[in-house]
Parts: sequence; C-alpha cells; structure tokens
Amino acid sequence: MEQVSKLLKDSSRARWTALLIVSFVMFAAYLASDVYSPLKTLLEENNSWTSTEYGYFGAAQSVFNVFLGMLIFSGLLLDKKGIRLTGNLGCILMVVGFALKYYAVTFIPSSAGDVSLFWLSMKKQVFWASLGFAIFGTGCEMAGISISKAIVKWFKGKELALAMAIQLSIARLGSGVALIFSPMISERLNNVTTTVLIGLVFLAIGMLGFFVYCIQDKKLDNQLKAIAKEEGRTEESSFSFKDVKMIISNPGFWLISVLCLIFYAAVSPFFKFTSDLMVNKFNDVTPFYSGIFPSLIPFGCILFSPLFGAIYDKYGKGTLLMIIGALSITVVHVVFGLPGVHQIWVAVVLLLLLGLGYAMLPAALWPSLAKIMPQKQYGTAIALAFFIQNIGLMLVPMVIGWVLDKFCVMSSYVSGTVSYPDNIKYDYTLPQIIFAAMGVCAIILAFALKKLDRKKNYGLDKGKQ
Repeated sequence: MEQVSKLLKDSSRARWTALLIVSFVMFAAYLASDVYSPLKTLLEENNSWTSTEYGYFGAAQSVFNVFLGMLIFSGLLLDKKGIRLTGNLGCILMVVGFALKYYAVTFIPSSAGDVSLFWLSMKKQVFWASLGFAIFGTGCEMAGISISKAIVKWFKGKELALAMAIQLSIARLGSGVALIFSPMISERLNNVTTTVLIGLVFLAIGMLGFFVYCIQDKKLDNQLKAIAKEEGRTEESSFSFKDVKMIISNPGFWLISVLCLIFYAAVSPFFKFTSDLMVNKFNDVTPFYSGIFPSLIPFGCILFSPLFGAIYDKYGKGTLLMIIGALSITVVHVVFGLPGVHQIWVAVVLLLLLGLGYAMLPAALWPSLAKIMPQKQYGTAIALAFFIQNIGLMLVPMVIGWVLDKFCVMSSYVSGTVSYPDNIKYDYTLPQIIFAAMGVCAIILAFALKKLDRKKNYGLDKGKQ
C-alpha cells in the first residue's frame, strides 16, 4: 500500500495540473468551434451565404464522425492504444482542419462558383470551409473523448464529477470568448477571416499543451505498470472487441446516449443561430453586439458547472439534475418562440436560464456514464455516445437552416432581379418549436433513466457514502 500512495495521481497538485492542461486544449477547441457561431448575419452580408449554406457549414463539423464512423474508430483506438496517441492525433487534425477553413474563407472568393455534392449545392467557399470544419470536428471529438478518459484516469474515486464540470466550464469559456468577440472583431475589420486565424493560433497552443500533458501521463502509466508488476497482476484486463457488445447491450448506455443526442441537439445548434435570432427578433440588437447574448449561455455554465459537479460528487441526485436541466431548456425555447416576446431583458434572463440547464444536465450526464461503464470500456462507450450525439449535431443545423429559408422569411429587399440578403428578416417561431419539442423528449428520457437506475442500481442518485 505504501507504493500505491506514491502514485502521481494521488498528488493533488499533479492531478489538478493535468486537468488544467487538458482543459485548455478543450478551451481552444470550443473557441475555434464557435468562432463563426455569431457571424451568420455577417456571412450573409459580406460573403453572400444563405441560411441553408450556413446550415450545411454548421452541420459539417459532425459529418465525418457520423458517415465515416470516425468517432467509433476513435473510441476503439483510445481503448486499444491509449490516451496519448489518440489525443495527439485529435489535436493535429483540429489544427489541419481549421487551417483549411482559414484558407477557404481567406483565399477563395465567395463568387468563385458552386460545388454540387450528391443532392447538395453550395458555393465553393462554403464547400472548402465545410470540409475543413469536418476535419476539425473529427479531431475535436477525438481529443474530447481522450480528455474525458484522461480525467476518469486521474480522478476516479476522487473528485471526478467536479473535475469533469471544471473541464466543461473552462471549455465553455472558450465558447463565450468566441461568441462575444468574434462579431466585434469581424465588424471592426470588415471581414470574417481574422477570427478564424485567432482560433487557429489557440488550437496550435492547445496542441503544444497536450504534448506537455503526455509527459505526465507517461509517468503515471509507468507507475501503474510498476505497481502491477510488483503485485503480480495486470493493471486491468485489456479491452476486447467483445466489450462493444457489452456496451450496446447495456440499457443505461442507450438512455444516456439518446438523452445526450436530444439535449445537445436542443442547445449546441441553437448557439449557431442565437445571434441571428437576436438581430431578427429584437429591433435594438445589431450584429456588432449580437454575440454577447449567446455568450451568456456558456458563461452560465462556467459559474454553475463546478457547483453541480460538487453536488453530484457529494449527494448524487444525478437523474434529478438531468430532469431539471432538460426542463429549463424546454421553458427557454418555448418562451423564445412566443410572438409577443421582444424585450431584451427577457432574452437575457432566458439565456442565463439556458446556461443553467446547460451546466446542470451535462454535470450529471458524463459522470453517470463513468458509473455505468467499466473504465476499460469507457473510451469506446463515450465515443459511441458522442457518435450518437453527432447525428443530432449534424442534422439539426441543416434542418433549422432549411426551415428558415423555406418557411420563415418575413421580408427581403429586392431591386430588379437582385435580392439583398442583408435585409432578410426571419421569424424564428418554428425553429423554436422544434428546439422545444426536443427539450420535452429530453425530460421524458431523464425520467426513464431515473426509473432504470432504481431497477439496475447503477448508483446515479447516490453520493459519497
């Protein structure tokens, strides 16, 4: 037992340092992911993108993860080859993909012609930017599941839920920074390319940070192997492909995964349209300041995620946190869809409430998955959950963009045969109904998970004994 006490992860300073390093990687990833979220209006004005094209672009982040099964591959790679290889590959793909995105919006003019792909048609600039975003999305999820497993590795049996919540808070700080400053920088410089360059710089720094983390991770692995050898045992039985069958036959895994799909589909794609919603629904909001409003969502998470993580660690009540979180986002979408709501203070309150729900449910969701699945299967389990989640993240932006163009155009200024997209006004009632319906489904799934937990005794509602 004396040897075990000398493990690197038993040092509070070492494990929290590891957490801060990997959290910065996700800070950079979230900043890069959301750097264009508040720029829909400016992309329509400056680059002649349509809402449908913006929807394609938003969906591209998840395309390879869904259609090429890259998340499933990433999970298997993670459990077979470890955190360092998978995380480094993810960081490299993020940088490469975002560099392609920067090239597309900087050097390919919006008038360069169209590209047809299957039944889709879009501007060449949109196509190459979307391809870069798809590569970035593959790397982002690959790095994300690696970092999730790293946190379980360092914190299981300690402050696991709190550590996961802090990582989420730091990551969403990246979203908040992007949402606030991206439209301001783009308006000041009269372009939408500089913000992409800033995201690229942060990704490169994050990649270097993960290289530093790998040094600590290797030291910990060497200690674990040495102790296992001393005690004449293997540290943990290695992952087998048969374990995939065990994962997908677990009903708790499926409820968490589908809840993850519905919940994130009701929130994350909303980020990409919130700024445009504010400009269209609230007359006093201009594109310059529109990014401040969606930034309230991640900043709410920054404040509340550690609190809910600490509550989960101490008291449990995981399914209750999920139910309340799902209920809060449903209320927000319903009220935003009401035609008489035009007061900015109401929008601020709603977005803060959405941030509260966005903090509450994930703070319980991911530690609950760690309780349900053995650690050797966790990488594949979370990858499969992310794969299911990405189906929603891919489809919902495309659907919302199409719905806006097809059913929600209120007015546009037309001179001769030329339509000026910067004067298009949208009615967001129908998109909000779609988001609210997903919130209702999330509430039902959270109640179903509560019932299953009582039957299977996963311990989702149990805190420290």
